[in-house]
Amino acid sequence: MNKNFFLFLSAIALLFFSCKKQEDNLPRKATGKINTISVIIDDQLWNGEIGESIRNKFASPVIGLPEEEPLFTINQYPVKLMEGFMTDSRTIIVVKKDTKTKFEIRKNQYASPQNVFHISGKTNGEILELIEKNASQIIQIIKETEIAESQRINRLSLMNPVIIRNKFQISLQVPYGYLYALQSSKFLWLKKEIISGNTSILIYEVPINTIKNSSNIIENIIKTRDSIGNLYIRGTEADTQMITEEGYSPYFFKTKINGKEAFETKGTWELKNDFMSGPFVNYAIIDQKRNRVLILEGFCYSPSKEERDLIHELEAVIKSIVILN
Repeated sequence: MNKNFFLFLSAIALLFFSCKKQEDNLPRKATGKINTISVIIDDQLWNGEIGESIRNKFASPVIGLPEEEPLFTINQYPVKLMEGFMTDSRTIIVVKKDTKTKFEIRKNQYASPQNVFHISGKTNGEILELIEKNASQIIQIIKETEIAESQRINRLSLMNPVIIRNKFQISLQVPYGYLYALQSSKFLWLKKEIISGNTSILIYEVPINTIKNSSNIIENIIKTRDSIGNLYIRGTEADTQMITEEGYSPYFFKTKINGKEAFETKGTWELKNDFMSGPFVNYAIIDQKRNRVLILEGFCYSPSKEERDLIHELEAVIKSIVILN
């Protein structure tokens, strides 16, 4: 065989195996439906007080929804089956008895992006104590990861941002499929039709003292959103404007969006004198530089479908906001 030809084949083989090795070293892509977690725990523990504690913490009802839905969908597997597709999940909680009492978070242990939470103890009591102590942190990390995953999916196909940017001086990652239902100088209504109904995003701004002129900020936010409903969002019959449902008190939280002080309100909307209703999530962002409160709200109407993941998708869009300089 020609020496040069042999060297050429050797170089090609080396390149192939080098590339193959690099591919093998790359982390697998994490998979799974949004807001779904894999709990790796033996049946004996799952069917007892430890499993009950996990379900109470991670499958508790989502706040702000008209019908009861779990915070996360839980898939349980025995420890001996922890291989294959289960290790590709974005969120894995491993619970087992061991000689060491331990709570540990491992990032991208089997795939990426991924959080694997290891909880172990010598007794049921030690395991229960670790679940109680760390559940809030685990839930927060899972929520942040799921929002980031939804935003990644949204970025695959975005609508043209020019109108939103020019009107409000913001960047917002709105996925393709939304259309401009209505717009004015300080108001936008984006709407997407889905099989079971529709989802909507509202963007508007009000003077800063409209919201922060007293200590009762939530009352000001509700008054503002009801006035917007009266102006722009109505049913087909007279006197059927969108209002905050009066039978349930909305949930209210202080937070930060794009590094700015913000207020999060979750509750239920309804059409006055009509039968339509659904959940909403409202973020009032304090923009001191422009002396305004920028309000972004997501709401949906889906009477025949669960609404947890629809509201989650709307939150992911809203939290992608960047207020431009």
